[in-house]
Amino acid sequence: MIRSMTAYARREVKGEWGSASWELRSVNQRYLETYIRMPEQFRSLEPVAREHIRTRLTRGKIECNLRFEPDTRAQSSLLLNEKLAKQLVEAANWVKMQSDEGEINPVDILRWPGVMSAQEQDLDAIAAEILAALDGALDDFIIARETEGLALKALIEQRLEGVSAEIVKVRAQMPEVVKWQRERLVSKLEEAQVQLENTRLEQELVLMVQRIDVAEELDRLEAHVKETYNILKKKEAVGRRLDFMMQEFNRESNTLASKSINADVTNSAIELKVLIEQMREQIQNIE
Repeated sequence: MIRSMTAYARREVKGEWGSASWELRSVNQRYLETYIRMPEQFRSLEPVAREHIRTRLTRGKIECNLRFEPDTRAQSSLLLNEKLAKQLVEAANWVKMQSDEGEINPVDILRWPGVMSAQEQDLDAIAAEILAALDGALDDFIIARETEGLALKALIEQRLEGVSAEIVKVRAQMPEVVKWQRERLVSKLEEAQVQLENTRLEQELVLMVQRIDVAEELDRLEAHVKETYNILKKKEAVGRRLDFMMQEFNRESNTLASKSINADVTNSAIELKVLIEQMREQIQNIE
């Protein structure tokens, strides 16, 4: 499946502890670069989150942001150490009986260190839910990449059809080009009043045909078109392979242009360059 390197996804998870949301966005990049931002209390999750991303994606500049909103009610709930409070009350009553003075103030008992404590959130449980949400965000992110990838694939296939059409045009013109060049060579020899033996004339014509023959370049271009279609069908990341194929396309189109002695062939060579460049631009966004 062709995947674009440009995508965005967001996934939110809620619990008794509050809510958390992941945001993923990416742009094209030759390799995989990941930038992660998260609250300080979850910094220990960064290597794990980075590994989750690395196992799912191969290319692109990835920005990954975690936002965390704690539930203030859960955060403010207090725990009473009943055993310690009871011991303090008993001790206060004993002191009062010994001195027959003073009053037991419940607030003072509650202020005693260790009697009251804030309920700590179970960060391990929260982390498990947050990482599960990251996997969900990655699922959405990959679907977004694949959706965009289908559009890129359609554009590339459209250009490949254009390349094939130009190859057919050039092939159809070559017999006429060879005939015209042959007549041109004979005409120049006649104007120069140069008489060549039939064998020598045929040798010159063979050399001339070899110089302008583009059959090999056209064959290779057709092979590149076929191979590009095959690459587009592969299931793994194909961006680098497609980029290499564009280099091969350019090499053959340059040779074709250099051999051109006909305006129509020249126009086809130029059109090939335009189509190849359009494909190359789209391929820069493919994973």
